[in-house]
Amino acid sequence: MTTVLVLDVPENRPIVEVAATAETVTVDRMGPYFKVSAPGPIVIDRRETGCRHAVWYSSVAGLLDAKITQWDKDAMRLEAR
Repeated sequence: MTTVLVLDVPENRPIVEVAATAETVTVDRMGPYFKVSAPGPIVIDRRETGCRHAVWYSSVAGLLDAKITQWDKDAMRLEAR
């Protein structure tokens, strides 16, 4: 399972909303965080989120059994560790 934690603040919500559009992604709550999980990779397109670069690069609060394999101006890709 690939899981990323994203702090629940208004600036980060578009990231979670775009991630949730993927069929295999589930979004739950873990304290003050969104817990975004999938059985395989999670790919989030930055342009779809509408996030500026500063928000984009500060959105990840933690990883659970995951590693970031891409995190650039185009997309974030997380895979199982």
